[in-house]
Amino acid sequence: MSTDLPLFPLNTVLFPGATLSLRIFEQRYLDMVRDCTRNDQGFGVICAWPAREGQLARHARIGCEAAIVDFSTLEDGLLGLQCEGRRRFRIVETRAREDGLLIGQIDWLPPEPAVGVPARFSVLQTLMQELLRHRETAAGLDVDLDDAGELGRCLAAMLPLHIDHAQALLETTDPVGRLEAIISLLQEQNEDD
Repeated sequence: MSTDLPLFPLNTVLFPGATLSLRIFEQRYLDMVRDCTRNDQGFGVICAWPAREGQLARHARIGCEAAIVDFSTLEDGLLGLQCEGRRRFRIVETRAREDGLLIGQIDWLPPEPAVGVPARFSVLQTLMQELLRHRETAAGLDVDLDDAGELGRCLAAMLPLHIDHAQALLETTDPVGRLEAIISLLQEQNEDD
């Protein structure tokens, strides 16, 4: 059954379990935050690509719900949000409110099955352990290194991936397939260096 969700198009990809810091200044998004807080609900973060010559701006059809976990007034007077990625969703259709806020009619995607990490991906477990050794990286991060879904989502959120690759990893529904894609991307990057 479809439901309505306010959408925040950004030039980034949010993964379930990942954190996202935002600076809010547009009135439509200030109103969205107020409504989300009042109704104890999240909003949808969707990857958006700017318009290019001869093309319109576009956004992804798969996104991730962002739950507001903390907020503050920043030094410049703007509203600062700390958000955490929760559930993935697929956009059925969108409409814009009068103030320009995009509302998506969405279907929640089912949670990924718990799958162990096959031995051939032990290098990714080691990489994640190394990343977790850094205090700023590990702060607030809780990842089960033996769960293929959690490992893949955390690596996809933390690695410096091109936005198109990150979006493809978010859209992947097979946890082991996501790990295979990450290995391929790392090998390609290594060959380019």
